[in-house]
Amino acid sequence: MTESPTGKPRHEFQTDDRALWPIAEKVAAQARLSTADGIALYRSPDILAVGWLANLVRERLHGDVTFFNVNRHINPTNVCVASCRLCAFGKKKGDAGTYTMALEEAWASASTGYSEAVTEFHIVGGLHPDLPFEYFLDLVAGLKVRFPQVHIKAFTMVEVAFLAKRAKLSIPEALEKMKSAGVDSCPGGGAEIFADRVRHIICDHKIDGGEWLETAKMVHKAGLRSNATMLYGHVENEEDRIDHMVKLRAVQDETGGFQTFIPLAFHPQNTMLGHLPKTSGFDDMRQIAVGRLMLDNFAHVKSYWQMVTPKMAQISLRFGADDIDGTVVEEKIYHEAGATTEQGMRRAELERLIREAGRVPFERDTLYHAVTRSEDSFTIAV
Repeated sequence: MTESPTGKPRHEFQTDDRALWPIAEKVAAQARLSTADGIALYRSPDILAVGWLANLVRERLHGDVTFFNVNRHINPTNVCVASCRLCAFGKKKGDAGTYTMALEEAWASASTGYSEAVTEFHIVGGLHPDLPFEYFLDLVAGLKVRFPQVHIKAFTMVEVAFLAKRAKLSIPEALEKMKSAGVDSCPGGGAEIFADRVRHIICDHKIDGGEWLETAKMVHKAGLRSNATMLYGHVENEEDRIDHMVKLRAVQDETGGFQTFIPLAFHPQNTMLGHLPKTSGFDDMRQIAVGRLMLDNFAHVKSYWQMVTPKMAQISLRFGADDIDGTVVEEKIYHEAGATTEQGMRRAELERLIREAGRVPFERDTLYHAVTRSEDSFTIAV
């Protein structure tokens, strides 16, 4: 039997795309892929071969295990000083449809309408021009008092930089206050695409790509882990995507603080970029696969079921993804932009999706420790 470039039998890896052969050799040798390799992966007509390589890496790291968690999103305000063309969630102060939760309301919402004990609160919101830094510290501290066992993943790099500036603190000073209040880690949102050309079009009012990366370094230096996202499917090109991932990879080489890479499919509906088409299933699966192959120093790649749909999230578990996020309960940001998926999903349904994809469900906490359930309580194996 002839062998493929990976040294595997031909029935395991076959492709007529010769551009993938040297990439397959690198993947087999666990060697780092270059920018040119990444471009070749995007341009390959053989998406199944690209997915096969990504799945090889995924199974090398995690076998058949697929991670999920029981979490709840809390979006305390949609008032935002930014005017990002990509966003349907943020609104200007005084506009119709704005809201800002009182602290008691936010604390109450954390336990409303859901019976399974959550292990994570995921907190992101708008850049409110008037709310003091203390509001967000009190929000976190109040949650910790009421739910001491729940991990609080709060404030993107954009929010951290904004709140520090509003409070006239350095970012490290602001992070220490956040940690003291009860922040346990940071989400990965706001990264969008790092390329200046793209950022000037889609989110010119946010910190730039370099500032996002520097803030992430400070978050990691403060002892907080974070995720990292990339928003794709708008005005960026393949080179912009690869540049974004290479920059994330460089920071991870330096800090080791990123836990998970999360590619986010852009939803144009109700945004100022509403004329753009939605991403295709091919684009979604290819992006997950390329992310898994390029980001060799990231332990996890997440398929965000709210964005790509639960059905495509299942397929992604054979294209490099090892995590499909969590129960969420109430997600507002992407649904304001036209996401038609459910706003939340039960733990049993997540487990069913994973098993039907031929994988083994593994309930995790935010830091990927195993969670063991007994009725509505849980134990975390640290």
